[in-house]
Amino acid sequence: MGLDKKDKLILSLLQEDSTLSVKEISEKIGLTFTPTYERIKNLEKQGVVEKYVAILNREKLGINIVVYCNIRLKEQSQKTLKEFEDYISKYDEVQEIISLSGEYDYMLKILANDINSYNTFTVNVISNGPHIGQYHSSIVLAEVKKTTKFKLD
Repeated sequence: MGLDKKDKLILSLLQEDSTLSVKEISEKIGLTFTPTYERIKNLEKQGVVEKYVAILNREKLGINIVVYCNIRLKEQSQKTLKEFEDYISKYDEVQEIISLSGEYDYMLKILANDINSYNTFTVNVISNGPHIGQYHSSIVLAEVKKTTKFKLD
């Protein structure tokens, strides 16, 4: 996909603040309203911009625990991988499911209100999940860097 400098500027601005108006973006990148609008719509149509969201402060909502839970399955057949993914995807506490190479098969990012809530989740959900051979939890002490923006060359 060929993105030019103006497209990358638009994307950088949207990553910082997706509530910017087309007029504000056009002024920042040096184009008029219509070409800026068309570029944004084209980036959306091509799937470069997937969606616009609000990033919430989880702690202000009482979600105080972030855990990265590594999962090793008993076997790695296509059927067992799919069954595990379908099972764990149903839970709102699981924010991310990442398939890995190496020692573990998956890494889950799990949010909980407190340590007791996380313990209840592991006992009721993780421990009872299909094909789980072993799991290891790492509780986040501090989020040193947290961003959704990535560099565009």
